[in-house]
Amino acid sequence: MTLPPGAAAVSERATALGVYQLPVGPEASDEVPSQRFEGRILRRTWRLEGDSTVLEILAPMREQLLAQGYEVLLDCAARDCGGFGFRFGIEVVPAPDMMVDTSRYHFLSVARGLQAVSILVSRGGGTAYVQMITVQPPAAAPPVVKPAAEAPGPVRPVELAKVLEVRGHAVLTDLVFQSGSVRLQDGSYASLQELAEYLAAHPQYRLLLVGHTDTVGSQDQNIGISERRAQSVKDRLVSALGADETRIEVAGAGFLAPIASNLSPEGREANRRVEAVLLAE
Repeated sequence: MTLPPGAAAVSERATALGVYQLPVGPEASDEVPSQRFEGRILRRTWRLEGDSTVLEILAPMREQLLAQGYEVLLDCAARDCGGFGFRFGIEVVPAPDMMVDTSRYHFLSVARGLQAVSILVSRGGGTAYVQMITVQPPAAAPPVVKPAAEAPGPVRPVELAKVLEVRGHAVLTDLVFQSGSVRLQDGSYASLQELAEYLAAHPQYRLLLVGHTDTVGSQDQNIGISERRAQSVKDRLVSALGADETRIEVAGAGFLAPIASNLSPEGREANRRVEAVLLAE
């Protein structure tokens, strides 16, 4: 498959053997109809600068899949898909690798025998984001995805500041906590350096650090764990990076705001996170 010109790879996550619930219908009654596919799951994301609409980006990819013999199971735009409910009822790679505006996205799912592909395209500010999830039987090779022309150059991470300003919050994806602990592991973290620099450059803003957990244990326990993890992040920002502690608040949400299914190890791992929320002074 050929991607639109200028598509820059952002992330790739592979599961050697797993189950993917491929969305096959719009959200209804808080549920997204799905079809089970089992095999090697590959989750990839890209971003594109420019003003192309989500459909202008997705349509050529859809035509390529149809030409390869895939059958369309679902092809919908934001409102027709179910808007907010659909977006949070499907698997989405966590931000900042994938960003979704619930009013500006297009979703496509296709299948060919035991193979399945879903594509999600959305826009945030002047940037478009593409997510592709493929499922292949264990013996099959994953589809090759290549840029339309020359390689766009080195992959650039999405700037944390941009995510904060577009969405108002961002997952700090590089944080590592000691196993079974609320203490942040030693080391330098690019996300914390960016947060400290952002606070210093924008005195009109404050930050709320919110800890989140998976569903293992009671909610009371998880609220305490998630808040202490957020506090650990604040302590590192203040002690190691000189951030103003009076402009950083902490909170724990426990397992009330998952970004993935808690029914799989990968989903639980994604849900154990700390997010930064932008606040005005």
